[in-house]
Amino acid sequence: MFPLPELTPDQINAILPFILVGFFAQLVDGALGMAFGVITNTLLVSVLGVAPARASASVHLVESFTTCASGLSHVLHGNVDWKLFRRLTIPGVAGGVLGAYLLSNIDGAVARPFVMAYLAGIGFYLLWRAWRMRRDQVHGDARFAAPLGLVGGFLDAAGGGGWGAVVTSNLLAQGTEPRRTIGTVNAAEFFVTATVSASFMVTIGISAFSIAAIGLVAGGLVAAPFGAMLAKKIPARRLLLFVSALLIATSSFSLYRALV
Repeated sequence: MFPLPELTPDQINAILPFILVGFFAQLVDGALGMAFGVITNTLLVSVLGVAPARASASVHLVESFTTCASGLSHVLHGNVDWKLFRRLTIPGVAGGVLGAYLLSNIDGAVARPFVMAYLAGIGFYLLWRAWRMRRDQVHGDARFAAPLGLVGGFLDAAGGGGWGAVVTSNLLAQGTEPRRTIGTVNAAEFFVTATVSASFMVTIGISAFSIAAIGLVAGGLVAAPFGAMLAKKIPARRLLLFVSALLIATSSFSLYRALV
């Protein structure tokens, strides 16, 4: 177990913003299958003034806890397609290990604008699909899951996040059912994130488990059951609209930051 520091009143006041960030980010991620890393990194660096390297280290470590809670919540709500889960998890873990191993030799900043532009395009495509979706829409099985898991795991490790955005959006673009897609991707994400975190712990160390990380874990664990509940309750067409809007917004913002 990690040695948790005793918190003084001043530290408790300092941790509250991180709890709120973790709660909001996990609520969105649990309900829509993406954006925990994007939201937390953006708010930590841009709003709360955390150094980018420490923000990235904290988020990777925190996701080991929040994805576990979120995945279990989706399992309990019946949101997981176990066949799809197996097709995603093993390639995802392999991609994560590969991404962590090659990170020091790859300039992620060069590829990031292209990835963000691609995801924004997927967001507009999903928006079009949601607009045309009927109430009695018949959903199909994923045609390309294993390669998608491999790429998603690699980008998540090498780029500091992106498993949900890449995997969830592409599965939905293949016509899969939104609720079970989101639940399955969230459940598989725990194994990918835990692998990536273990790979990075050699260089990050337990120093990443800071006040920011403690707050993000606390907020994320509280929000995890509610995200799974929302994914189960929201109609498929509306869920797809939310996913597309979030993907367009986050990808466009990240693309703008990468280009300016």
